[in-house]
Amino acid sequence: MLYDSVFVFPNFEVERNYERCIVCKACVQQCTFDATFYLPYRGRVVSKDTNCVGCRRCEAICPTGAIKIRRYQGEFKENAYWTPRDLKDLYKQAEQGGVILTGGGNDRPYPIYWDHILLDACQVTNPSIDPLREPMELRTYLGRKPDRVEIEYNDEGEPELKTRIGPNLVAEVPVIFAPMSYGALNLNMHRAEAAAAKAMGTYWNTGEGGLHRELYPYGDHTIVQVASGRFGVHAEYLQVSAAMEIKIGQGAKPGIGGHLPGGKVDEEISKTRMIPVGSDALSPAPHHDIYSIEDLRQLIYALKEATNYEKPVSVKIAAVHNVAAIASGIARAGADIIVLDGFRGGTGASPAIVRDNVGIPIEMALAAVDQRLRDEGIRNWVSIIAAGGIRNSGDVIKAVALGADAVYIGTAALLAVGCTLCHKCYTGKCAWGITTNDPYIAKRLNPEIAAERLTNLLKAWAHEMKEMLGLMGINAIESLRGNRLRLRAVGLTREEMDILGILPAGA
Repeated sequence: MLYDSVFVFPNFEVERNYERCIVCKACVQQCTFDATFYLPYRGRVVSKDTNCVGCRRCEAICPTGAIKIRRYQGEFKENAYWTPRDLKDLYKQAEQGGVILTGGGNDRPYPIYWDHILLDACQVTNPSIDPLREPMELRTYLGRKPDRVEIEYNDEGEPELKTRIGPNLVAEVPVIFAPMSYGALNLNMHRAEAAAAKAMGTYWNTGEGGLHRELYPYGDHTIVQVASGRFGVHAEYLQVSAAMEIKIGQGAKPGIGGHLPGGKVDEEISKTRMIPVGSDALSPAPHHDIYSIEDLRQLIYALKEATNYEKPVSVKIAAVHNVAAIASGIARAGADIIVLDGFRGGTGASPAIVRDNVGIPIEMALAAVDQRLRDEGIRNWVSIIAAGGIRNSGDVIKAVALGADAVYIGTAALLAVGCTLCHKCYTGKCAWGITTNDPYIAKRLNPEIAAERLTNLLKAWAHEMKEMLGLMGINAIESLRGNRLRLRAVGLTREEMDILGILPAGA
């Protein structure tokens, strides 16, 4: 094992069985972090464990199974307060004098409220529904709904809807691919998301990096973002979309702007983002034209005006302590959809200290916002999309019961196409070809195969959601929205249950 410094300790170690190793050098070619290399004078492959990020690419690619990636076995002196992670980070900063960056979502052991919430099931007096024999509706409508509906009759005596309903997104499944920008992800991943969204009758979000022109044909399944940097924002970009989203904040780094290093800005990304090749793409922390709800309202209606009021506008905010009041203001400012992003949301790059210590869980934020809007009588003015750590169809169903109309999935989508959560997205060296713009490495992600895997994921979740709706005696996802009586808590405090608005198990 080789070290850069006596104070740099590896997180992983590469265990190599030299009796199995045939020195094919596949691991050397596949490792993008220079953790494995060939020594010709020794005639063998060796490893530099301090460079290993645990992506497991070499382990997966080894034809003889000679490699195992393991957690570093060296131990620090036992200390319940100063954990090995804290010590390693402190040593690293003392060595380098910089901010520790990370990618992915918060991996600290905070409570996972989804796992303390159970679904109620029907039995005798209110029988369940068999989704194999009865129709089940997962379609959801995202956008503003009128306070009341008026009907009039035509000359033939047939009823017609008199009330004008504003534009709504129609999603056949209540799952949308979360905003992840072109640049943070490569074009192959965007191709896969767009194709899968179209196949499943749902949507994907461009993130703040604009939309590559190759993907304009998928516009009717595309939500485009307008972030503080305004990268890639122009009239055609807005008009080709199904909906527009103003990004105020994100769960992984509330109050912080975005940063795409210049090394990742190649010619295609330059054209799409409308910035020079090789220049850093810096999104300011605030929108410099939004310092009040009135300013936000002006941008919302500017976007609606630019698209002839034919597309809904959403506003994405991070889950923070006063999120319910903020959401009320956003609804009154004219937004059609509010996106709530919890503190377990993923990111391409964030200071680790911010990702791990700022924000609140999406479960708490979602329940608080839904209840606040109901109390004010304006819940129908906006739809709510929950984001930040949605792992499976059970989380989706629980989110809907807590008040969401739909959910965003980001990390789950990346995992579906090969991500191993090494948290090194910001380096541009993704071994699985997902968050890299290196044309050689990006080829590792086949967009057609990735689209098929994403489609399969949503199909599987759709089947499971229908099963869960059926066991609750519900035949439409919209009938579950905000129905917290179908939820029960296990292992939560009274204060936590009051915020979530759910009863304890057995009650």
